[in-house]
Amino acid sequence: MSALRLCVEGVGLWSPALADFAALRALLAGTTPPAPPPRPAAATLPPNERRRAPESVLLAIEAAGQALAMSGRDAATLACVFASSHGDQAITDYMCATLARAPAELSPTRFHNSVHNAAVGYWTIATGCHAPSTAICAQHASFGAGLLEAASQVLAEQRPVLLVCSDTAGSGPLNEVTACHQPFGCALVLAPHAGPATLARLDLTLQSGTAPDPPLPEPLASWRAGNPSAASLPLLALLAGGGGHCRLAAAATLGLRIDMEHVT
Repeated sequence: MSALRLCVEGVGLWSPALADFAALRALLAGTTPPAPPPRPAAATLPPNERRRAPESVLLAIEAAGQALAMSGRDAATLACVFASSHGDQAITDYMCATLARAPAELSPTRFHNSVHNAAVGYWTIATGCHAPSTAICAQHASFGAGLLEAASQVLAEQRPVLLVCSDTAGSGPLNEVTACHQPFGCALVLAPHAGPATLARLDLTLQSGTAPDPPLPEPLASWRAGNPSAASLPLLALLAGGGGHCRLAAAATLGLRIDMEHVT
């Protein structure tokens, strides 16, 4: 198939070790960036919503807000794709334990925040966004699947799209299955054509079969192993560096080759 060509206008990132994309650039340049606060700020949310929102929502909203600010786009008109491999594991663990022990005690608020599209719901309400929104999951290929979905929308609709991918740390017995050890969230604002805010140009090509994870320096390699959303790190590292290519999973038997060129 022909490559899908699109542009990156904004990048967001949050983890316990990196507060934003600038921190990743500093780390790859050999310096130690300042540690972020214990919880994502998620300043896009109104204070009351920010107090009530679970960590999974704060993480996604923080990354989305960073990417949006870098792009200069209007969130109210920006279509969005939110991806996550496991959703909110802490709430899922709570719900399973409560249903097993005392089903009548299940909290409606916790249930409300357990659905896979909770984060995109908070985002669209907070920003007054009426553009199309999508929540997607493809287990450990969720970032690649989300990128493919977002790129398809960018090119089919000829409109910018916000992509967010995030996962929190595992909780309870679920963590024995998911092996998700720390939170990680990232976001990209993608557009069909180059403009004043363009950072890089991407060419995406679908390839059959699987491939080994592209090499990453430490501690990035350990972070990737500890959170499925950190599968985005090879692409984020290219964006933070001098360009090149990487290959990410977009499904169990489908790969996505990404060739990246910085735009000056």
